[in-house]
Amino acid sequence: MMLILGIDPGSRITGYGLIESDGRHSRHLASGCIRLPEGTLAERLGRIFREVSEIVATHVPDMLVVEQVFVARNPASALKLGQARGAAICAGVIAGLPVYEYAPREVKLAVVGTGAADKTQVQHMIRLLLGMDTRPQADAADALAIALCHAHTGIHLPHLSGRRA
Repeated sequence: MMLILGIDPGSRITGYGLIESDGRHSRHLASGCIRLPEGTLAERLGRIFREVSEIVATHVPDMLVVEQVFVARNPASALKLGQARGAAICAGVIAGLPVYEYAPREVKLAVVGTGAADKTQVQHMIRLLLGMDTRPQADAADALAIALCHAHTGIHLPHLSGRRA
């Protein structure tokens, strides 16, 4: 069984989801949201780094899986999202974790069956697939979806630094 930490980066809310999986069966262990206070972007990035580092230290996952940045209509938003993603990736790399990435459409396709799924559909499928009693918050559901995507489709793919899981 592998412990997989999924991260849905954001400059205001960063979702996280931890699952245990053997590639066929997965179990929800923890999930939630890192809600970032008002402040400079640098302060928010530091908070993402610290909180992801704390989650890694507490749960000791085997790997970190993060959503790729998609090209948004607003280039400034895409840059902030990329920086939030980088803060989370650095927390994983410093902890010695292999880091994997998936495009949003790839995650939705793996979990819902369509790359055009909306947030409500992702939340619903995460609740069903992981046998959760309640529907997870949207950002936490996205993070769990990223972890499930890796568990079911990419556990043997090379990660960002080129090594294998």
